[in-house]
Amino acid sequence: MEKIRYPRVLCDLSRLRQNAKEVTSRCHAAGIRVAGVTKGINSRLPMVEQFVAGGCDQLATSRLDQMETLRKAYPNIPTLLVRVPMMSELEDVPRLCDYSLESDLSVLEVLETVCARQERTHKVVLMADLGDLREGFWDRDELVEAALHVEHHLPHLELAGIGTNLGCYGSIVPTVEKMEELAALAGRVEAAVGRELEIVSGGATTSFSLVHWGTMPKKINHLRIGEAILLCSDLRNAWGIQDMTYLSGHVFTLQAEVLECRAKPSHPVGKIFMDAFGHFPTYEDRGIRKRALLGIGRLDVGDCLDLVPRDGGATILGGSSDHTILDVEDCPRPLKAGDVMEFDLIYATLLFLTAHAEMPITYLP
Repeated sequence: MEKIRYPRVLCDLSRLRQNAKEVTSRCHAAGIRVAGVTKGINSRLPMVEQFVAGGCDQLATSRLDQMETLRKAYPNIPTLLVRVPMMSELEDVPRLCDYSLESDLSVLEVLETVCARQERTHKVVLMADLGDLREGFWDRDELVEAALHVEHHLPHLELAGIGTNLGCYGSIVPTVEKMEELAALAGRVEAAVGRELEIVSGGATTSFSLVHWGTMPKKINHLRIGEAILLCSDLRNAWGIQDMTYLSGHVFTLQAEVLECRAKPSHPVGKIFMDAFGHFPTYEDRGIRKRALLGIGRLDVGDCLDLVPRDGGATILGGSSDHTILDVEDCPRPLKAGDVMEFDLIYATLLFLTAHAEMPITYLP
């Protein structure tokens, strides 16, 4: 029998596949195609297969090394690059990606040159910044002019459409009004180029909330969805959408091993200075409390405080690069060294865990 190594991640493939089916079927019913975003799982193929089986129309990621994996495994499924490309990446973009998000005319000019040299045609989606202040044209007239330039002067680039991103940096809510703003801008571009656009991409998982409520404007016909398929924690926990029962929030389980468990002071003893990451934390003195030390840390998950313990009464206090510390005084289970604790994940912790090539992942059928 193979020895189990901790920490490890369990992935329920059937739940993941069902989540993909539920998301895509609802989007398709609303006339929306789905780009399944696989960067949150480092495009690991057993999980990507569930996106495909679940009906995603495209596969999308932000990293070209992952895109190469997707292209080799699924040569007939369109691929979308969801981070606007760097100049240094442009030689590989048309080779690996059918579509890319774009926001800079100088990049488009170089991409045209690359495509001409490679004798390829590449589809681009011009991004509009509607207030989240990440990528995209801020001036609407500039976006329309860029669309006209692609349409008439860059013969190896095809203007597939326009899109936007909301919620990832500026925390802007993808409201009906924001989607109508994007739809109106798409109408301006279509009037300028004299044809209908293939894609009007209304954002990511947070925009799926409008599909759920049935309020997405009809002009929006494309979404880029990862988190809702993988975890569905943001829409439930941050957005308070509790009636989304058709999506499973238990696709992933993190298991970590207890290194020690004993009663200690809850406040460090001695002169407090800077921690290992250059921060100056504060601590609450709650007296002597039982604490569990786990063999997993910020190197594995990013911020240990983002983990969600399944043991009732357990509270994460913090951690270092290799350790996570929990207050387990009120935990009914008498924990000891060698025991295994389980955690739910959020998108950030899943992103870190699956990015580690050495992190064991056990796939449940």
